[in-house]
Amino acid sequence: MTIRVGITGAAGRMGRTLIEAISQQAGLQLTAAVEQPESSLIGADAGELAGLGKLGVPISGALEEVIESIDVLIDFTVPAATLANLKACADAGKAMIIGTTGFTGEQDQQIKRAAAIVPVCKASNFSTGVNLCFKLLDMAARVLGDDVDIEVVEAHHRHKVDAPSGTALSMGGVVANALGRDLAEVAVYGREGQTGARQRDTIGFATVRAGDIVGDHTVIFAADGERVEITHKASSRMSFARGAVRAAGWLVGREPRLYDMQDVLGL
Repeated sequence: MTIRVGITGAAGRMGRTLIEAISQQAGLQLTAAVEQPESSLIGADAGELAGLGKLGVPISGALEEVIESIDVLIDFTVPAATLANLKACADAGKAMIIGTTGFTGEQDQQIKRAAAIVPVCKASNFSTGVNLCFKLLDMAARVLGDDVDIEVVEAHHRHKVDAPSGTALSMGGVVANALGRDLAEVAVYGREGQTGARQRDTIGFATVRAGDIVGDHTVIFAADGERVEITHKASSRMSFARGAVRAAGWLVGREPRLYDMQDVLGL
């Protein structure tokens, strides 16, 4: 069975990479590509836009126009657009992959409610390597315990609009859960001025936005005399795109529920 896939934000950097990744994945076919209705690229061929040649899939200005032609939608856009697209998928009975980050608590609840109607896979990062790091971080936190200071450092390109990154927050969440801490209570986002001595139970976050950095994440476990660092560096968006496309193929036909990449990978 061929799984029919739709992409939103098809003209963006991630959208074009997703189109390429779908073309490389057996059993999946791009059948819809959506952009903002005011885009000058409406009607252009999605394959040509991604540098693949004609695919016969024109860029559409509205998801509702093409939603019946897909089995699953992949969305890496912005929270408001993602939620609107999620409603359309829930109404039409279509599965959805969410790679968007920066949701509020209430928006996360909206996603959970939709996942009771259709299967949804939401992840802060679809990279296989990052999801392996989540497992390593859990192990490191449990072994090192409360004897280390923990800092999360992340770097992304100048165009990223949310900070810290969703991946950095997920990494902090994994560590906090392993140590029995509430991340909302122990997170420290940046430091300035006379901050006083560091409290051992806090988890610090530092953010860099510069150039065209695709995504670097490091979690530092620092004790007196030694430190352990777990790092993931992405050099291409293709690592995220391949993971999302893999998740799309896995998700179709699943029971309605909120899944994540750990489910997809069996971790």
